[in-house]
Amino acid sequence: MIKFRLMDTRRWRIIEVELDHNHLINPTSGKFYKSHKNLGVGTKRLLQLDSAEEVQKVRLFRTVVVDADHNGFLDVDEGEFGNSVDDSNQLKFNEGDAVAVEDFLCQAQLTDSNFFYVVDLNEKGSLMNLFWVSSRSKAAYNYFGDVVYIDTSCLANKYEVPLVSIIGINHHGQSVLFGCGLLAMEAAESYIWLFRAWLTSILGRPPQVIIADQCVALQIALADVFPRAYHCISLSDIMRKVPQKLGSLIEYEEIETAICKAVYHSSKPEQFEAVWEGMIQQHMLGDHKWLQAIYEDRRRWVPVFVKDVFLAGVLSIQSSDTVSCFFQEYLGVHTSLREFLAKYDRALQSRYQLEALADADSKSSSFMLRSRCYFELQISKLYTNEILKKFEREVEGMYSCFSTRKLNAEGSLVTYIVKEHVEMEGSRRDARDFEVLYNESEMEVQCNCGLFNSKGYLCRHTLSVLNQNGIEEIPPQYILPRWRKDVKRSYVLDYSYSGIDINSQIHRYDNLYRSIVQVIEEGRKSKERYDIAIQGINDILSKLRLGTNPSS
Repeated sequence: MIKFRLMDTRRWRIIEVELDHNHLINPTSGKFYKSHKNLGVGTKRLLQLDSAEEVQKVRLFRTVVVDADHNGFLDVDEGEFGNSVDDSNQLKFNEGDAVAVEDFLCQAQLTDSNFFYVVDLNEKGSLMNLFWVSSRSKAAYNYFGDVVYIDTSCLANKYEVPLVSIIGINHHGQSVLFGCGLLAMEAAESYIWLFRAWLTSILGRPPQVIIADQCVALQIALADVFPRAYHCISLSDIMRKVPQKLGSLIEYEEIETAICKAVYHSSKPEQFEAVWEGMIQQHMLGDHKWLQAIYEDRRRWVPVFVKDVFLAGVLSIQSSDTVSCFFQEYLGVHTSLREFLAKYDRALQSRYQLEALADADSKSSSFMLRSRCYFELQISKLYTNEILKKFEREVEGMYSCFSTRKLNAEGSLVTYIVKEHVEMEGSRRDARDFEVLYNESEMEVQCNCGLFNSKGYLCRHTLSVLNQNGIEEIPPQYILPRWRKDVKRSYVLDYSYSGIDINSQIHRYDNLYRSIVQVIEEGRKSKERYDIAIQGINDILSKLRLGTNPSS
């Protein structure tokens, strides 16, 4: 047991330590920290983690460790940490940043009893890494945590705020936040610490698919912490680097065209291999290190190789249609940490409002259907408006599929070839063949375009085959709960942000408790405030005991 007291200097002092029944840190968990003497902080209670998962149990204690008067340093005995420390191995705090971090964490705990955070300290006791996640983000992960994107653009582009965001896609196709971290260095060790902290917060339940940029340190960390997840490299990250890595070559335009053809227009792996090899040979690029590297990783980013992996629209077929930075409107290269934390809640509120508006719109508004197709009518009753709009493009695309013929049949498994006029560059249209497998007995359908796994809804080619076989409704296994508008999601009623569910006794209790804690926080600041708080509490108690209406 450890007891803390908040001193007038705005620092925490340990006033009592009881070592009985304590356990040493598991040696396998030791690498979570720079020193066994530096415990991370985050939550009062030991989280019960699934033993089957790869995360270790960690003891985390909820308290604020940032000394607001010492620029991010803890008040520790200098003699105990007398060794020299690399200054680059700590977060760079400008004036006001440390106070902002302390205030941010304190306020988050007051307004959200399930707020989770962990700090990582170096040998000097200075803040090196920080991770936090709200109760709403943890709840949202339960619904949309199948595919996540690790946004490290702030680190890669040398932002003043070294932010790492863990992002998913909700039922409207909007970005949803699963957690945030600040890292002192873009190193594998830092990423490993961050991912283990996040994995602890979500009770050791890793996502099925993780998408991240092509960063060696990042990929090493993902393989270490999430060995069972499928790791994809961001397609947009690869394609964004093409001009940077190849722009100086004399035949750059021809090379870029060949790369785009191989990446975006290959329906089979052998087609990609043929176009890629032809480009390498024609332009004598066999020794180009970057091209060699991305080719070796092709099974993790080229669409034709990942079409059997469910991606929920996060790793898009088109590089222009990707998950944007969650804080894009609130965070620039030169935004200070203090400024970012001041805008943080506003950024979240904006996202929550957009989701709430989309929810209301999907449930209450009548959507104008574009066709008389039964598939569109079925989806309009089930899915949110935004996903319906995307699906409608596939319904309309059925008209560009001008031929659907049976190729062969083996029992109940039938192979179809669907011909489609595909728009190419320069308003040119090419006829392309798509292979669709249809199992009548199991009501299963699969197209080699891979759209269902990529986007989460059936493509025009599979719809054409179903239509030809007289099927008027999409089979239930292709109706995904993650897109449905009629699923009641608990985090939407999160009392921390948008009111409480007054019919829930637990919600009423937690919200009242949080309100009283805020009264205590304000009332302790002076005798006058204390008197007001006591008088107000006594008045409320009197009215409640008498059973009178507070408004009377």
